[in-house]
Amino acid sequence: MTALAPLAPLAPLAPLVALAALAAVGSACAAPVTSKPAVAVGTDAAAPDSFTVRFLSSRGAFDVRVHRDWAPRGADRIYSLARARYFDGVRFFRVVPGFVAQFGLSGDTAVTRAWRGTRIPDDTARKSNVRGTLSFAAGGANTRTTQLFINFGDNSRLDTLRFAVFGQVTAGMDAVVDSLYKGYGEAAPRGQGPSQDSIGRQGNAYLIRGYPKLDHVISARIVQEWKHR
Repeated sequence: MTALAPLAPLAPLAPLVALAALAAVGSACAAPVTSKPAVAVGTDAAAPDSFTVRFLSSRGAFDVRVHRDWAPRGADRIYSLARARYFDGVRFFRVVPGFVAQFGLSGDTAVTRAWRGTRIPDDTARKSNVRGTLSFAAGGANTRTTQLFINFGDNSRLDTLRFAVFGQVTAGMDAVVDSLYKGYGEAAPRGQGPSQDSIGRQGNAYLIRGYPKLDHVISARIVQEWKHR
C-alpha cells in the first residue's frame, strides 16, 4: 500500500501515500468519449493531450481536467484507470480540512491485489500543488499506483516531494469537493480515520461497517478529449 511518510508537523502525508492554474488548450478538438472498461491492468496507453474526467460522487459531480504535458506518466495512468472504471465505488477515505481529500483504494480486494504492483515512474513536477489540483499519492520514489489526492489549499510544500500535479478540478470544487465528509480526519493516532492496510485487506466492507459517513465515487468517466493541433 503506498503510504507517504508524515509531512513534518504541518499536516502528515502519512498515508498521503500517495499524497494549477488551468493552462489554455488553444486550438483543440473536443468531443464526448465513450468509456471502455476493457483495459489491461497496469498497461497504460498514451493519453490524449488533455481530457476531462467527470466524477459523480455521493455529494454530486465534479470535473477534473488532466493535462498530459504536466505529468505524462500520471496522465496516462489516470486515463487507464478511468477507462477501466476503476474508481467506481471507491471511498474518500482521508479527508483533512485545509489539506487534502485522498482516494483511490479499491473497495474490491481482488482489484486492489491486481493493481498493487503496477507502479509508475515519477514525473517531474511542473505545476504546483495549489487548491483544486490533483496529484498521485506515493510512498517514495517511483511508487505511484492508483491513489490520488485533491488539494484543498496551498500545499506547494509538496512540490519538491515527488508529488507531480497532473490535473485540476474545473467544476464542482466549491460545491462538491469542499463538502466531502471530513469528520474522521487522519488515521490513528492523529485522528479517527480508517487504516489503509485494513482497506487493502477488507475493502469497502471494512469502510461501510466502521466509517459509514465517508463519501464515495459513484462513477468516473472520460467525457471529453482534446488533441492539440
